[in-house]
Amino acid sequence: MEVQFLGGADEIGRSAVLVDDSLLLDYGMASESPPQYPVGDVDPDAVVVSHGHLDHAGAVPALMSSGDLPPVHWTPPTRDLATTLAEDTLKLHGSTPRCPFTDTDVRRLTQASVTHGYGESFEAAGYDVTLYNAGHIPGSAHVLVDDSEVRRTSGNRTQSDDGETQLLYTGDFHTGTQRLVAPSTARPEVDAVICESTYSDVTHEARETVEKRFVESVRQTVWEGGTVVVPAFAIGRTQEVMLVCAAHDVDCYVDGMGQRVTEQLKRHPEFLRDADALSGATSAARFVDGRDGQRKRIAKQNTVIVTTSGMLSGGPAMTYVPAIRQHPTNKVALTGYQVEGTPGRELLETGSAELDGRVLPVSAQVELHQFSAHADREGLLDFLDSYRDTAVLVNHGDRTAAFAEALRADGFTASAPELGETVEL
Repeated sequence: MEVQFLGGADEIGRSAVLVDDSLLLDYGMASESPPQYPVGDVDPDAVVVSHGHLDHAGAVPALMSSGDLPPVHWTPPTRDLATTLAEDTLKLHGSTPRCPFTDTDVRRLTQASVTHGYGESFEAAGYDVTLYNAGHIPGSAHVLVDDSEVRRTSGNRTQSDDGETQLLYTGDFHTGTQRLVAPSTARPEVDAVICESTYSDVTHEARETVEKRFVESVRQTVWEGGTVVVPAFAIGRTQEVMLVCAAHDVDCYVDGMGQRVTEQLKRHPEFLRDADALSGATSAARFVDGRDGQRKRIAKQNTVIVTTSGMLSGGPAMTYVPAIRQHPTNKVALTGYQVEGTPGRELLETGSAELDGRVLPVSAQVELHQFSAHADREGLLDFLDSYRDTAVLVNHGDRTAAFAEALRADGFTASAPELGETVEL
């Protein structure tokens, strides 16, 4: 088995791994300026998408632009989330270099879509593939690719070598507690693991500690007469914050694409840790439609507003943050990692940020609460402890070589492939 890293090698973004020039695992994009896409030309026989985040699924519709449609395999939530992302990309950047596909490609993607549940084996490009809960967001999956001689010759490809390799592609995963999804627990026996390493040099605080500090902070601000804007990623983070607010009786508004995502996820209760809890949190929250100056009125209230975008790069946050920025009693409570170069990162580091085309100083308090949905160093090591006799290929991180070196020092057979590199297993 040969695997080629078309993206996500020593970087976070545009994840894409090609197996034997035939089976494509993820096809994402990095939302930089200009955006970055996987390298090389690819014409896969089939695609498997690990989860519905932009850096793993954002460029999948571009695969539908020519020739026969490769089947795209994913869980039902991932299908819905990836389609929503594609429609949003078209709305914001259609017919520009920032959108590598058309509305026709998105419609064709719907025709190519094939959904699967966890633990359900299926054939893709002649391989036997099984998805397991990855504990990252609803529908996120570890992807097990089984390459036996029988299965290799059962597809449309011709293989002359006798391969019997089982590969586990982790995608993004979390081994800790979240309110929205259950943690990753599946550890299938394999010959090689492609493992994400986003937080390979970080130890997260206990989720209970993060949650307690967040709740105390927003309550204090509201009690003092302030307004709290909570920028949150539409997929996963908005729903997690909604669940936290509901569990602690914190009233909140919810605005942006996270509203649509919430309704989509409620249609797939089997992929949620507690579907009833999410329904209750939805009932408790007040959804915002933004009509008739509603956002500006809400921004004047003593309340909590959960809104996209999570890194202040667009969305309703472009109304709320400028509206509250001048008063030190108010607060911007960021809820996840802020990528370098984003307005959120700029705000954290300098106290000002470019918001909707204007560089504005922010006198409101600014905090970062790490509601991470990724495994930290301890979680990664705990996961990999099941694979000490397995080849480990480290990807999806900005210090993959250092983590691979640390793994080798601990007795693992580990490496960190470079962008474009092909590794034979």
